[in-house]
Amino acid sequence: MSSIRRYNFPTRILVGLDARKEVIPALRERNLSRPLIVTDRVLAKLPVLQDYALLLREAGFQVAVYSEIWGNPVKSQVTAGVEAFRAYQADAVIAFGGGAAMDVAKVIALMIHHPGDIFDYEDGIPNGRPVDQPIPLIVTIPTTAGTGSEVGRSSVISDEEDHRKRIIFDPRLLPSLTLLDPEVTLALPASITASTGIDALTHLVEAYLAKGHHPLCDGIALEGIHLVSQFLAPCVHFAQRIAQGETLSQADHARHIEARERMLEAAMMGAVAFQKGLGLTHSCAHALSTVCDMHHGLANALMIAPCMEFNAPAVPERFTRMAQAAGLDNPNAATFIAWLRKLNQEIGIPSGLAAVGVKTEHLEPLVKWATVDVCHPLGPRTVTPDDFRALYQAAL
Repeated sequence: MSSIRRYNFPTRILVGLDARKEVIPALRERNLSRPLIVTDRVLAKLPVLQDYALLLREAGFQVAVYSEIWGNPVKSQVTAGVEAFRAYQADAVIAFGGGAAMDVAKVIALMIHHPGDIFDYEDGIPNGRPVDQPIPLIVTIPTTAGTGSEVGRSSVISDEEDHRKRIIFDPRLLPSLTLLDPEVTLALPASITASTGIDALTHLVEAYLAKGHHPLCDGIALEGIHLVSQFLAPCVHFAQRIAQGETLSQADHARHIEARERMLEAAMMGAVAFQKGLGLTHSCAHALSTVCDMHHGLANALMIAPCMEFNAPAVPERFTRMAQAAGLDNPNAATFIAWLRKLNQEIGIPSGLAAVGVKTEHLEPLVKWATVDVCHPLGPRTVTPDDFRALYQAAL
């Protein structure tokens, strides 16, 4: 009997060992035969990606791999991916990787049959082009438990000219099939496991704190926080043990798989929940990625505690609920923020921005970009440039 669980929310989501193989019947039932796997430069060289491409070829598919993705996604990576899709005459997109691969893959699919420039489809711009042409099948297979982009309707792509992050959004960018297979995450290094896991947690926390009435997203966010509280640290610790050359016992291997699977679910839930909104931490993190080219998950991890200290006076009752979801004794804002700091320390997140190369001369550019970011107005408390400056100084 299959151990794969199946959800429809509204994306068709399959979760469990070997879920990645379910792409084979999905392609066959649509009479598709030439998928383009979209991944990043690092993954393209690893056995997990090469074995997957071989699996599809042995099943009779003509497979090409586009892997010119690195760092935070930029427009030229999408443009090159569109050219690769057309040159290969592909008929489907399989996004295999972390958030960058997911974001680039979705916009590649968008631009196959849509005219104009990528940023003509930026969310909220006046006279933006409509998404009204066919979009190839999009299948997503996340190799990290972080962004949740595998179930998202948007992509964040930077403009190389002005370095501004732009959001390409449309409900039709929602992938048709998402395959959450813990096996493809088992070799993830501890540091990436940690930073992407805090990214997922930040989505859940900020979605719960975002303004507005949305009980569906609130409930999903609280359960996601609970999952992270139970399974992120074990994922990191298993990764550390493997890196040290330890061979896990059969029982520990099973626990590792369970922890990775639960974290994949938590990350997916974070992306579902943040359709309600995000907030201050993400504005700070987006600026750090723009100014310092910092990994998005790490940026969130370094900023979440000071940002939550800023937010707590506005909605203390919400912090109590989050502390309850995390299973904390004496649940309140103070214990929740203390738990965030302890979790960061336990999973090896650096102690502050200075530890990863941020300097005082970066402060004003950071304040500039954070102030104009679209996320913080959705949070529970108004933020001024002086507030951003103080938050960055506190995080140094």
